[in-house]
Amino acid sequence: MKNTILRINDLIYMACIWVAGLSVAVMSLIIPWGIFARYVLGTGAGWPEPVAILLMVLFTFIGAAASYRACAHMAVTMCTDRLPASMQGGVTVLVQVLMAIICLFMTIWGTSLCMATWNQYVSTLPTLRVGITYAPIPVGGLLTLIFILERLFLGDQSRRRAVDFERVDDSAEAV
Repeated sequence: MKNTILRINDLIYMACIWVAGLSVAVMSLIIPWGIFARYVLGTGAGWPEPVAILLMVLFTFIGAAASYRACAHMAVTMCTDRLPASMQGGVTVLVQVLMAIICLFMTIWGTSLCMATWNQYVSTLPTLRVGITYAPIPVGGLLTLIFILERLFLGDQSRRRAVDFERVDDSAEAV
């Protein structure tokens, strides 16, 4: 069961990395196009800036989930590092529980925000619903919550490689 959960979380993690990476890549193409259209062609398009902002929001929330799993997210451990070793484990669990509460808040209230603004449209992109633009908040909260629960119940996975995991799994099946 643990191996199945870790494989699913590996897929979710890779999807987060791809979504975040593609968001940055597309944003890197859109912004120069907006500048080119405005200053060279003399016709400023209205869509590049809002689309770039939406991609940045997507990158931020989905990328934050991936960086949390990889332990690459900002972590201030100055206080916990100075605690006695006997207290550090409890404080670490407390931090994870508080993070889970924040992610639940993001997921529940972010979903509520999406539903409340669903019938509104972005003025510069009239076919795009405002509720969709807020969707990275609950999605990012849910993905981060999945990785927090993984860390609480299955341990830190940031140093485990998917390749190593498959080798261990294959050797266990061979026995």
